[in-house]
Amino acid sequence: MPKADHPFTDATRGVRLQKFLADAGVASRRRCEEMIAEGLVEVNGTLVASLPAWIDPVKDEVVADGRRVRRDSRVAYVLLFKPKGVVCTNSDPEGRSCAVDLVEHPSGLRLYPVGRLDMDSSGLLLMTNDGELANRLTHPRYEMHKGYEVTVAGQLSDDDLARLERGVFLSDGERGPGRKAKAGRLDVIARDRQKTILYMELFEGRNRQIRRMLLALGHPVKKLRRVKMGPLRLKGLAVGEWRDLTAEELDQVRRDAFADAATIHRRRERAERNEGGAPVRKRRGIHASRRNEKSDRLERRAQRTRDLSAKARAERGAARSAERGTSKSAAERGTAKTASERGSAKSSAGRGSRLGDAGSRATPRRDARSSAKPSPRGTPDRAGGSRGPNRTGAGASRTGNDRRGGGTSRTPAKGKPARNRRDDASLDHRPRLS
Repeated sequence: MPKADHPFTDATRGVRLQKFLADAGVASRRRCEEMIAEGLVEVNGTLVASLPAWIDPVKDEVVADGRRVRRDSRVAYVLLFKPKGVVCTNSDPEGRSCAVDLVEHPSGLRLYPVGRLDMDSSGLLLMTNDGELANRLTHPRYEMHKGYEVTVAGQLSDDDLARLERGVFLSDGERGPGRKAKAGRLDVIARDRQKTILYMELFEGRNRQIRRMLLALGHPVKKLRRVKMGPLRLKGLAVGEWRDLTAEELDQVRRDAFADAATIHRRRERAERNEGGAPVRKRRGIHASRRNEKSDRLERRAQRTRDLSAKARAERGAARSAERGTSKSAAERGTAKTASERGSAKSSAGRGSRLGDAGSRATPRRDARSSAKPSPRGTPDRAGGSRGPNRTGAGASRTGNDRRGGGTSRTPAKGKPARNRRDDASLDHRPRLS
């Protein structure tokens, strides 16, 4: 290390010069280091052009780029929904819109972004002038996880997901040798032929890491949004809006950022188990339900519709069952009534037949044809009947079904319909044979 050209090399003096400048809101810590190397910073009238350098914030007087720097004890913490097309630098030489231009804080403090989101990405961006907290949230050593919703072109296969779990090798260019980049958590929210929606968590912030990982698999990123940063969630903000952190949110952020070594170690082990094993892949998981309130409302509405449809189907089925039961009971009652009527008619006919037979036995009646010579068996007579020994006599009983009133009850021949005719004697005018 080259010898410093200033007397501020004692680490017991207080804080590092670049950290003091960053905490005072001069610029980001990296930009403050560049300003020191360019010879734009003086301490107590002495030019400081090399690092390291330590100062006493209370006793020492610091001037940066011709302006006296005073450490302001006031701090602000702002949560911004960064739109797409906005850069995270405080000043852009190309004249593009910056994130700091979207936040007009009433305190007038100079705020700067915690971490970076590239111009083509959107989502949660924390802005503050608290340099120590910003360093804790962004340094990979403290493993503060950040969650992203990613939409990629095409359908990611199970092999692609397995490669993301194992890690994808990424080159760091001039910064050093490349190494594998892994996702701390990987959930599939939705997947079809045209696109795949993922939820990914990272514990390090390499340049365009997610885009490079998925591009290496042949699936370029179509949309990327940060939805989580430590305990913070992107909720209740429209694109381009901002709000101050609540006291509860700030306490949670500080507790996670300034965790002790044991907590960080447990966080690392949890991440290794998630990376080395198989992260939960759900088509509809907790992160899908947190995407936005509109999705939750649509899902609840669809569930209510399904419940009502099932209830209506059950009611229609019960009504049809009751209708079938009523029809069956009515049919059974009608069948029973018809059977009883038939039984009554049959019993009446039987009684009439018995009475007729009794009368015939009591008063025998000779017919003109009774003394006639019987015809051979099976020879039909002119009346259409059959003259044989089984022929019914003229004195047979008549039933009420004989509409002419003078017909006899005959047993019809097999295969021939029954006929109602008058007595054969009334139709036979031939002379009797002696």
